Parts: sequence; C-alpha cells; structure tokens
Amino acid sequence: MQVIIVGAGVGGLVAALMLHARGIRSTVYEQAGEVRELGVGINTLPHAIAELEALDLLPALDAVAIRTRELFYMNRYGQTVWREPRGVHAGLKSPQFSIHRGRLQKVLHDAVVARLGPDAVRTGRRLQGLSQDEGGVTVHFVDARFGESGESVRADALIGADGIHSAVRAFYFPDQGPPCWNGVMMWRGAIDWPAFLDGESMIVAGGMQAKLVLYPIAQGSSPERRLTNWVVNVRIGDPARPPPRETWSRAGRLEDVLPFARRFVVPGVDVEALIKATPTFWEYPMCDRDPLPRWTHGRVTLLGDAAHPMYPVGSNGASQAILDARKL
Repeated sequence: MQVIIVGAGVGGLVAALMLHARGIRSTVYEQAGEVRELGVGINTLPHAIAELEALDLLPALDAVAIRTRELFYMNRYGQTVWREPRGVHAGLKSPQFSIHRGRLQKVLHDAVVARLGPDAVRTGRRLQGLSQDEGGVTVHFVDARFGESGESVRADALIGADGIHSAVRAFYFPDQGPPCWNGVMMWRGAIDWPAFLDGESMIVAGGMQAKLVLYPIAQGSSPERRLTNWVVNVRIGDPARPPPRETWSRAGRLEDVLPFARRFVVPGVDVEALIKATPTFWEYPMCDRDPLPRWTHGRVTLLGDAAHPMYPVGSNGASQAILDARKL
C-alpha cells in the first residue's frame, strides 16, 4: 500500500510515522519550499505525548522542550484562583510538553526523513487537483513557487493534513468560504527571558474577554533564563463581521497589543517589558470552521485542522492532530 499525505505539519508528519510503524509506505507533499521552524509556543498534552512516546520520540522532545510542571490560573491582578500539577507531576504516565511549534515539527520531520528516507518529504508542491477510481487516487501537484507544471502521483489513498486552509477540503467543499472568526484577536510571541515561578510552569491570567498566557518552551541562554512564550487574547470585534485585518497571520504591532497587555499584573513578570523586548511577534484572528457532514470521500480523507479546525485554546490543535493520526 502507498499513501499520499498533503501537508508536512504536525498531523501529516505524525501520520507518516504512524503508517511507517505499521508497514505502510507514505510520501508527504508540502506547499512550502522547505520545512522551517516557524510559529510560536504550543502545549502538547499527555494523551498526545503518549502516542509520540510510542514512536520513540521522547528523548528528542526532552532535548528541545519543557516538561510542564504546574498550571496557575490567575485573575488579571495576578491573584491565584486555581493551580494544578500537569503531566507526570500530576501522576500521569506521560508528560505535558511546552514546546516551540517549529521545534516540534523539526523533531517529527527529522524522524520521518531518518525512518522513511530523504525523499519521504517533498516540498514546494501545491495541490492542483485529484481524482480517484476503483484502483486508487491520482493527485496533481504544481511547483508552488512558479505555478509551473509539476507532477502527477498515483497511490492507494490520500490524506489531507494541510490545515485550516486545506486545498483537499476545498476540493470537496469549494463553497465553504473563509474561516469563521469569533471576535478574538491573538498576539503571540516568544523571547529569551528571565525564568518565572520554578521555570517549568505556566500562567493563564484573565477571563473570556481578555486573557494573558505565559509559559517557558525551552531552556534559555543561561540557567536563569527560558525561551518564554506569551499570548494576549482579546475580544475586540463582532463575530458576525470579518476580522479587521486582511491576512490571517501577520507581524503584530506594539501600539495594538500594549493597551491590552497593560491590564495585566503578573508576579515576577514585567509583562509590558516582555512584549516590548520581543523583536517580532504575530497577530492572528481566532478562527475555526463549521463542522463538515463527513471527512472521508472514498480513498480520500482529512486529518487535523483540515478536518476539524479548533480554537487554539486548551492545547487542542496539535494534540488532536496527533490523536487523529493514531486513530487513522
């Protein structure tokens, strides 16, 4: 059996590793010209890490991530409302990892190349079309950079793991429109910063209208520092209207985020200084899509955000994509 996977994100790469572990060959096609360490911090929950541990990836993850020790919920004045241990510190068999999304993707990419071979991930390929018959699926790719004629590939099945803007999903649901905005804008960044709390714990401050999230995602430039991820989420608009920005991911501006960040006081962290010191951070509207009637069409199926985009709240997206790969 041969499987084509569209998308070299977390879901697509884990799917390739899961298939390989069960003796099924796959090739991953990615629109980007290369797999780079992009993005900011995410959390991957113990039920998902257990699946990566079964793929013998725990040592590689420990080398680039933080095993989250404790979660503190605070109000915006820094008063603790609730705290709880996480992962192995809560008695679970697997850890929770706070990690840079790009470093997680690199761990997965390196494992795919090592186990499946150097040609297992093919970059610069944009899906142009697909067709299927009783014997298999034919997929047409073009050069993503120049739009020139690329290649046609034949396989037994196709997995669309190409995210919230999935081209595979759009092939079956061409009238779906843009993602749905819930009125919340997110600003997200990461920077080397003095450790707070015990250097292994995370803070969520505020409520549904405005929230600040802080957590370390890797060791820093010295033992007293951590690569620290920060997120400011604020409800600024009407979900019935499109987001105020034309793009879905763009560099953030201090004048936009600082008025909201100044609402928060967190013990041991100068929130305003942290954000001002971050050279580049990103702005995202918090979006998902309405559920589909089905994810599978014959020999073609969807996985992760291509199938069921989720708000980046509660460590949902990457963790669920990993579980999708395992179930598939």
